[in-house]
Amino acid sequence: MFNRLLLCGALMLAAGSAQAEVKIYSYVDADGVRHYTDIPDNSLYRRLFLSPRDRTHSGQRYDPALLARSSEYDPLIETAAASTAVDSNLLRAVIVVESGYNSHALSKRGAVGLMQLMPATASRFGVVDPFDPRQNIRAGAQYLEFLIGRFGHDVSLALAAYNAGEDAVDRNGGQIPPYAETQAYVPKVLSVYRLLSAGHRRAI
Repeated sequence: MFNRLLLCGALMLAAGSAQAEVKIYSYVDADGVRHYTDIPDNSLYRRLFLSPRDRTHSGQRYDPALLARSSEYDPLIETAAASTAVDSNLLRAVIVVESGYNSHALSKRGAVGLMQLMPATASRFGVVDPFDPRQNIRAGAQYLEFLIGRFGHDVSLALAAYNAGEDAVDRNGGQIPPYAETQAYVPKVLSVYRLLSAGHRRAI
């Protein structure tokens, strides 16, 4: 089983990193559905802090469920990683930044679920229900596998394409596109990925 304490520690370190700060925001809508994002697009979002020590200002929120729920997806992540040869910690890092482990996440652009699949991507990889964690993680892993191969095993470019699209990377000469969101996204994911990869696994 993936070490939940390691994930918690990695996220706390990532949140405090000056080089690639991971910020996750949340709010509950009128239907009682909690939404997560790293780029809030309305004033309802409040920043989540990954340790109670970080809750030092009014309006900030600590959501222990954000980390606690991660373990329920470990079998799906490990299965998807094994079938695609994409590192399971890279999948976890993408999920952390994309959705904060919220399987019901829906972005204003229409990206869905844990790995925030766009409708065209979901269809491309045979997803029937993009909110289903098993299908979502499987397709996200397959897409990452494709992108890593397409961009010469350059994980940074694969992540840039995951965020901005393959054509955007191509149009920029095989470089990370100069979009603020993408420029922030790639180091955020890599920061969490490095922290998770640097830890030791043990059953808890």
